[in-house]
Amino acid sequence: MKQFNIKLILHVFGILLMIESVFMLLSGGISLIYQERDLSSFLISALITVSFGFILYLKGKTHETTISKREGLFIVAVSWILFSLFGMLPFILSGSIPSVTDSFFETMSGFTTTGASILNNIDTLPHGILFWRSLIQWLGGMGIIVFTLALMPMFSSGGIQLFNAEVPGLVHDKLRPRIQHTAKRLWIIYFSITGVCAFLLWLGPMNLFDSICHSFTTMATGGYSTKQASIAFWDSAYIEYIIMFFMFIAGINFSLVYFAIAGKGYKLFKDEEFKWYSIAILLFAFITATALFLTNQGFGTEGTLRASLFHTITIITTTGFAGIHSDYVAWGPIFWIITLLIMISGACAGSTSGGMKIIRVMVLFKNTKNEIYRQVHPNAIVPVRVNKHVISFDLVSKVLAFIMVYIMVVVGGVLLLTSFGVAFDTSIGATVTCVSNVGPGLGTTGPLGSFSDLPAAVKWILSFIMLIGRLELFTVLVIFTPGFWKK
Repeated sequence: MKQFNIKLILHVFGILLMIESVFMLLSGGISLIYQERDLSSFLISALITVSFGFILYLKGKTHETTISKREGLFIVAVSWILFSLFGMLPFILSGSIPSVTDSFFETMSGFTTTGASILNNIDTLPHGILFWRSLIQWLGGMGIIVFTLALMPMFSSGGIQLFNAEVPGLVHDKLRPRIQHTAKRLWIIYFSITGVCAFLLWLGPMNLFDSICHSFTTMATGGYSTKQASIAFWDSAYIEYIIMFFMFIAGINFSLVYFAIAGKGYKLFKDEEFKWYSIAILLFAFITATALFLTNQGFGTEGTLRASLFHTITIITTTGFAGIHSDYVAWGPIFWIITLLIMISGACAGSTSGGMKIIRVMVLFKNTKNEIYRQVHPNAIVPVRVNKHVISFDLVSKVLAFIMVYIMVVVGGVLLLTSFGVAFDTSIGATVTCVSNVGPGLGTTGPLGSFSDLPAAVKWILSFIMLIGRLELFTVLVIFTPGFWKK
């Protein structure tokens, strides 16, 4: 194996940081409009970020353009850390989050679209900081690298390595022959649907600023809000239904959304994963609604049905918004189990959601069903099929390995958190919500709580778990294997 192309890696990091500085200036523009104190923090942050980026860009100016798979994995994993390290500067410099640990946690949670927050005073934050929180989730939703691929033709020779390392899923559909064109189309769809979402939210009780911020975090399935009470602040059924619809869209494979918009809706409705996704939402919503009726929560018929559907969609898409009736921690222990199952599942591969993804649940279920059949018919050859296509043994093995590693991460995370004195329900809730990039957990990290009281070491551990969860485990974990570094 050839050595790392260090100059290429530095060059890419430099470009990414310079792009990040542009978005900092955009947030600074919001501060300027509202004439608030955080403008200087964005200007200084952008200056620091663009300076480091330009230095790295120059260091790697003479480089090869071919990116190997190993370099692609390294670039993607480290770039998300770099983005978070520099992205936390506005929080620190503005005094909104003076702690480095808390700022990094909040920023990593933003970029990975987890939505877990240490803030207890969101309503008092300046508009520029609120916009930055929403913007980093929107960027992280479709992917930092995918955005760069859409802009930079220089990555065309090795862009597929970066694309595959960042975009979640078993296989990736190329909408166009060149990966750059695919990235452009994905971002055009993403931007357009975000705009429609913002407009519809603005027609309700939200003002323009709040509607734009919430459209960012809805389409990114991130869940950051401009209010401490989240969506419940507006006490509006209209807002909840609009948010539910767009969270549902954001949980669908964006390639299928593209085809549906292009007039090929039959591809969406024929897709097996989409069917399982829709059925899972209806099933979990029905179970939740039944349990709410039986426990007599007092929400009324429409309120119970809406609360059940909102809760199911916001958790399965790993958005994590808190609706009018969303405190599932207060509902009772049975709802904790239901919520954890929904968190683990996640929505569709190729969407902005986290979790294991429905397609992996499908493959696991079908493979288990086949194994039971082979107990009776040991000589039978029964392949796993998705969309009437046979899934190779290699892909089935990858799914089983992913699920195994996912379980190991959850178990390891819970053990680490409890060793720092964190309560068991909080530990398991925080670990699952971070690896699945959901946001709210259990115990003190529930939908009406925050992660602020957790020990500093625990916040760093959870930040790492968020990262490996967003990049689907292997992209990050492979870097820690000896074989990755051998020539």
